[in-house]
Amino acid sequence: MTDVVMPQMGESIFEGTITKWLKKAGDKVQRDEPLFEISTDKVDAEIPAPASGVLQEIKVAEGNTVQVNTVVGVIGDGNGAAASAPAKAAAASAPSAPAPPKKEPQAAAPSPVAPATDHTEDESDVRSSPLVRKLAREHNVDLNHVKGTGTGGRVTKQDVLDHVDHRSSAPGAETAAPASRPTPPTPATIPGDLVPMTQMRKIIAQRMIESRRTSAHVHCMFEVDMTRIVNLRNKLKNSFEQRHGARLTFMPFFVRAAIIALQQYPIVNASIEGEAIRYHRHVNAGIAVALDNGLIVPALKNADELNFLGLQRGITDLGERARTKKLMPADVEGATFTITNPGQFGAVFGLPIINQPNSAIMGVGGITKMPLVITDKDGADSIAIRSVVHLTLGYDHRIIDGAIADQFMVVVKKSLENWSEEVG
Repeated sequence: MTDVVMPQMGESIFEGTITKWLKKAGDKVQRDEPLFEISTDKVDAEIPAPASGVLQEIKVAEGNTVQVNTVVGVIGDGNGAAASAPAKAAAASAPSAPAPPKKEPQAAAPSPVAPATDHTEDESDVRSSPLVRKLAREHNVDLNHVKGTGTGGRVTKQDVLDHVDHRSSAPGAETAAPASRPTPPTPATIPGDLVPMTQMRKIIAQRMIESRRTSAHVHCMFEVDMTRIVNLRNKLKNSFEQRHGARLTFMPFFVRAAIIALQQYPIVNASIEGEAIRYHRHVNAGIAVALDNGLIVPALKNADELNFLGLQRGITDLGERARTKKLMPADVEGATFTITNPGQFGAVFGLPIINQPNSAIMGVGGITKMPLVITDKDGADSIAIRSVVHLTLGYDHRIIDGAIADQFMVVVKKSLENWSEEVG
């Protein structure tokens, strides 16, 4: 027999909520296979099985909050009878107290995405996470046909995306990938239903109210010509991925431009402590990541010491681990400045709420083509079609004046419009 316990996800974490069992009593499990999902006041995470065998008993039901090291289940050799009603029977005996919210806020969250329906019934033997299976359903990918590169042949999100890219680039691919299908409403999305908030949603709600009450929010918006960077990315993205094994996205450009500006205006990278101002020595860039049920802000530590490739790899790693519930509490602590990207969902711009205890957050809108007036070196004006993005800076007016915020954004704008750094 092997006890399955609620893990301690960091020194400051004393309890966690079981949000979902990925196996039911009587199911076979393999060591390190995802067994259940938990939510703490800092991260959501998948917890692997501590041993191979049969999940003989579930002692703590979904939705219950228990202290760390509490036994939540039992893995046996399969000779013992599985508990027939583990959830309801154990709920009364399990310690259940709502997790007190701690001061770890998050930026404004996009609407959750409704899960897609299954298209195959024989993928249960494929080692993958719920996120990977959902992504596969959305792209109509049979996981049995995807080679897993993860531990023990586990299919990762990148494996699915690579499979989709390969399929779309193959001859006749225009007809191979079906159009996206409308998703029927699930019980959690039917109008009129009263659905309890998830633990993550409760925490986001609490943090947003706290941030609004704490900081004197002011926003400024700048229009930035991204044509140079768009052309550069289009030229280099294929070779970049071949050389480095990472996709070339726009986010490291925005992070690098922000770092340059933060080094010139360190007050934007500062935070208030009582009646004093803490000037941080490094830039820990918080990167907002949209999840199905909310949003989380992992921090890319010492981002000011990374080159462009390091920024891209760090951003990709944090995003992947956030979406596959592999973040640790330390990953979502220590951000000094946050960047959120509502533009990926089509927003022209947003007015984001500050991620406490930061003093500023930059929102990145969608990059779209627009007619702009271009002035040449001789002063002659002409109209040209350019790729444009709208950047918004939300800042705490208690310590950042409007003039400083605007000057900060001017540096960001110039860095992007006149990009000259090596991309790799």
